[in-house]
Amino acid sequence: MNNRIISVANQKGGVGKTTSAVNIAASLAALEKKVLLLDLDPQANATAGLGIDSKSQEVSSYDVLVNEDTMDEATVDTDLEFLKLIPSHIDLVGAEIEMISRKNRELQLKNKFDALEKKYDYIIIDCPPSLGLLTLNALTASDSVLIPVQCEYYALEGLGQLLNTISIVRKHLNDDLEIEGVLLTMYDSRLNLSNEVVEEVKKHFTDKVFKTIISRNVRLSESPSHGKPVILYDAVSKGSQNYLSLAKEIIKNSKK
Repeated sequence: MNNRIISVANQKGGVGKTTSAVNIAASLAALEKKVLLLDLDPQANATAGLGIDSKSQEVSSYDVLVNEDTMDEATVDTDLEFLKLIPSHIDLVGAEIEMISRKNRELQLKNKFDALEKKYDYIIIDCPPSLGLLTLNALTASDSVLIPVQCEYYALEGLGQLLNTISIVRKHLNDDLEIEGVLLTMYDSRLNLSNEVVEEVKKHFTDKVFKTIISRNVRLSESPSHGKPVILYDAVSKGSQNYLSLAKEIIKNSKK
């Protein structure tokens, strides 16, 4: 087993980043892949989206990054047998400042992953919506980065900065970092705009765009408030089917 590490990143908010991280992890787990979801966003929305209260956790991703705690010590079970979580905590807000004077500060997460037994098929990292030290740690530790892009105005805005950050990480910190794929989210087939964005993104990223597109779906947007990934909230919904299809695509790509 190889611990394939995928960061879900886009510093632009509201693109379906956390929704995608949670539901990709849950869908891979539903397909009986062993999955660890690492919530690296101080907002802890991925943690809440799996029905776990971040305030009640003794060890979190903050402790893994800043203190001596191991990943195993921070890992908790979820409602899915094959899915484990390292929860986030509001303390992560200060982590970047605490880490700033450390030697090899961009490698803190990678070092923890290196010490982790190879017992997962996939590790999914929900990055914060910024290009700071937390995201840098995630990209340095990852095999690839998955970029959600919403099918709305200014969809490609800010992507230049993210791609620039990826190329800096490749050059100085992790020359193996690949783009896992660009994921189109919040697609509405009735809107010309949605279709225009799909065309524009495909023109920019060609074969790097996932075939699966995530449609706007009521059940998908309701599920986080119930503390469940959509596959547990409504398995037959469009959102659930979309993310299962995406998980299969990721598995297929991993075999190449």
